[in-house]
Amino acid sequence: MGEVAPDALSEHVRLWAGAGEQYDVEFKSERRKPLNDHDLVEVAVCLANGSGGVLLVGVEDDGAVTGARHRHGAKTDPLRVQAVIANNTQPPLATVVNLVSVDGVSVLVVEVPDSAQVVGTTKGTYLRRTIGADGMPRCMPFYAHEMLARQIDYGAVDFASLPARGATWEDLDPLEFERVRRLVREAGSRADAVLADLPDLEIARALGVARNDDDVTNGALLLFGRAESLRKFIPTHEAAFQVLRGLEVQTNEFFTSPLFRLAEDMFSRFAARNHEEELEIGMFRVPVPAFSATAFREALANALTHRDYTRRGAVHVQWTEDQLEITSSGGFPEGVDVDNFLVAAPHPRSPLLADAFKRTGLVERTGRGISRMFAEQLRVGRQAPDYGRTTPFQVTALLPGGPANLAMTRWVLEQEQQGDRTLSVPELQILSELLRERRATTTELAHLLQRTEGETRSQLARMVERGWVEARGDGKGRTWHLSAAVYRALESSAGYVRARGFDPLQQEQMVLAYVDAYGRVTRSQVAELCAMAPRQATYLLGRLVNEGKLQREGERKSAYYTRSS
Repeated sequence: MGEVAPDALSEHVRLWAGAGEQYDVEFKSERRKPLNDHDLVEVAVCLANGSGGVLLVGVEDDGAVTGARHRHGAKTDPLRVQAVIANNTQPPLATVVNLVSVDGVSVLVVEVPDSAQVVGTTKGTYLRRTIGADGMPRCMPFYAHEMLARQIDYGAVDFASLPARGATWEDLDPLEFERVRRLVREAGSRADAVLADLPDLEIARALGVARNDDDVTNGALLLFGRAESLRKFIPTHEAAFQVLRGLEVQTNEFFTSPLFRLAEDMFSRFAARNHEEELEIGMFRVPVPAFSATAFREALANALTHRDYTRRGAVHVQWTEDQLEITSSGGFPEGVDVDNFLVAAPHPRSPLLADAFKRTGLVERTGRGISRMFAEQLRVGRQAPDYGRTTPFQVTALLPGGPANLAMTRWVLEQEQQGDRTLSVPELQILSELLRERRATTTELAHLLQRTEGETRSQLARMVERGWVEARGDGKGRTWHLSAAVYRALESSAGYVRARGFDPLQQEQMVLAYVDAYGRVTRSQVAELCAMAPRQATYLLGRLVNEGKLQREGERKSAYYTRSS
């Protein structure tokens, strides 16, 4: 939290106490007995091995602030508490400790940083923060395999670089090395051509999955291993391809093959079922698939290379009538979440596996695979991929299906031909959102794009200059909608009228008709009736009062408007 004024910190304590214990907030009571240094250090270790947080000593489990006891004679020295924690943790944990007065009693506030390294006590105790089955946070023992998973999430260790104890070169399949050479040749400029002419061992070394001592690594097994060896040395590795029609399972195949072969098998099954429509643009016919092949390829590659191989759980590809779902175990890597994955810097859980897929040409080499997924889905008239069901333990990517908006697809392709450039992801997102919702505010679009409002306004200004978007209203009440030209191209002139809304005369007549019918109207009712912001509703009502058509009754929130007598 950094430097905080005492009064501000007191208010923070009140807010934390009122909200109850959280994943990053722990309460400890000293009403019955003092909290000893051993227990205090263990709680600090627990929080550090979560995502950091704050320990409040002197707060009951129910949030009641009862106060902390003196720890050093007749007082508590925060610096000595910091020293106790640092001297009894490994690596030393640098906390910030303050003694804060809250409602006449003292609370010891221990701010614990998030640690990229696993932290334990000097006596060898390791704890981690978790959420129990009852939904409450707690401290649990931190086991060795969980520590490895944490180090992988933080980028401190790449699972693919670790030696596969007991595995030998005989556990690798020579045919998989030949597969790499073929993939590289077929990919052309998208791949690293050097790989096509290297012997097997040199391919493994070039991809970083062969150690100098030629020990077989997990990465070598995942890319080139025989199926039986993978089941033996990496039993968590598995993938499934399922096709569902209603409650009926039409296809249910499971694979334990190495990743390059697995990806090709999945791609071929996808292609065999991915039917296409044809769209005529001038003299050309453009195929419009049920799902974007590029989006599926990137989503599958992400699932295979970014999954947590320390956890059990297959990578699932599940095809239903209206969507394609790709899931993999392990949440997003550290620093990436559902609110920033479009703009966060590339952060693969296994850089070696991700790089291997790029260098063989199986995926985008720029590291912007998710952005490519969004662009390709939107360009073929589908909705954007949805990651809303992702949890800390599983990433779920949904590719929506259903009928494509062929008119929108035609318009996008025509714009790209005329402008000699591909539309950007933010442009496609805004166009798709405004077509679906008709209107949106700058704040709503900024959240959609995962960008600041300033960046979003700049993007919208460029789209206004191109004649694609129009604004209505001003300030915080400003909304955006597609232009008349776009609606004409989409053969939906009525859509433009609905999106733009009613003109002032229509709005006035609607309000007066409402008052005539119901006797009164409030500001919120006017805003809903005329599809406008509350501030615009206030302006409209004020104008009608000034013109003598309405009169105001009541004050503030209880105000309403009736016909003038």
